[in-house]
Amino acid sequence: MKSSELETMRKSFNTVKSRSSEIKDSPQVKRLEKRVREIKKYSIENSSKLYEEAIESFKRNGIDVEFAESKDDAIDIILDLIEEMDNKVIAKAKSNTLGEIDLKSNLADKNWDVVETDLGDRILQLKKTDNKPVHPTGPASHLNISEITDIVNDSLEGNVNPVAREIMELVRKDVLNRLENASVGISGANAIAAEEGSCIMVHNEGNISIVSLKDLHIIVAGIDKIVPSLEDAVSVSKLETVYATGNYVTSYMNVISGPSKTADIEKKLLKNMYGAEKVVVILLDNGRSSASEECLWCIGCGNCVVHCPVYNAVGNEFGFNNYLGGRGVAMSKFIEDDETCYNSGLYMCTLCGLCTLNCPVSIPTNEIIENMRKLSSEVGFYPRVHGKIKNNVTKKDSPY
Repeated sequence: MKSSELETMRKSFNTVKSRSSEIKDSPQVKRLEKRVREIKKYSIENSSKLYEEAIESFKRNGIDVEFAESKDDAIDIILDLIEEMDNKVIAKAKSNTLGEIDLKSNLADKNWDVVETDLGDRILQLKKTDNKPVHPTGPASHLNISEITDIVNDSLEGNVNPVAREIMELVRKDVLNRLENASVGISGANAIAAEEGSCIMVHNEGNISIVSLKDLHIIVAGIDKIVPSLEDAVSVSKLETVYATGNYVTSYMNVISGPSKTADIEKKLLKNMYGAEKVVVILLDNGRSSASEECLWCIGCGNCVVHCPVYNAVGNEFGFNNYLGGRGVAMSKFIEDDETCYNSGLYMCTLCGLCTLNCPVSIPTNEIIENMRKLSSEVGFYPRVHGKIKNNVTKKDSPY
């Protein structure tokens, strides 16, 4: 990342720190932290049972369920679902999981136009190159208003001033025009309630409501998102909001428990009143079943990277795909392989533990990274200079 981008990112992160510090030490947030830690620990330990319960609940609610072993499986399922659609435009909501499976590039290869509805993600999409996000909920936090103005004007042939509202209105108009005839919406989920068969999605912009009102709504979520009940799912989403934005609650919390329907005419069930006629949930494994349990506690708030000294120094070079910082490095081993884990910044981490201290569910990322380094070195992925020092010690009793 450019030095100017790093500087802007750090300023944005300081704003998040300031907002969250005002509420995260409150008694209600501390109670929420304790509750969510227990929820996530229980959920991961009982994932198989909750997975089966979620499938049954989804089916009871009229939601179609698919399982994707890998990201390629997920893309194949999506392509099968959308192949007969006349309009080649898709409304997409912000989702790290969709970034994980490279949804946009994979569908672009099949001539689908995937339009980001989140403002930050749309700005990065319009940027076209060097457009990896820097934060889970603030993807464009490294771009200043002057840069964003140039990106938007160049891409949309606009003439707006470097004024936030003008930029927002131009992007909003363009997105709504592009999505006017779109019949497919694709999103992730912040949490899934196994008992009720419900997906929770939090947002401030109202864009997920647009996505979920398309004829076909596809939800792609990792199997680690499943928790026992709707109350648990709301708790997870509330805590994520506190640490991601510094607010007690987000503007919108959508609960999707089935396709749009009405029975107001002689109690006859009719689908597709205003919203989706068909809802499909794709539950993604993609290495999660082999990941260490602690890695799967993550609620996606991004507070670890906000406080990480390495991430603040180098930016999104430290991490994997949409999974940023040390936890992203750790997940890359299970999603991809040892080599990807090494290249994602396995040896960048200082092991300082600030990520754990600032994690609402206390993921021991530094310990995970330290253990992964040992495993990585055993299969030949380690800094060459370390190998040279090791050989010198073995042969000469000295590192030199």
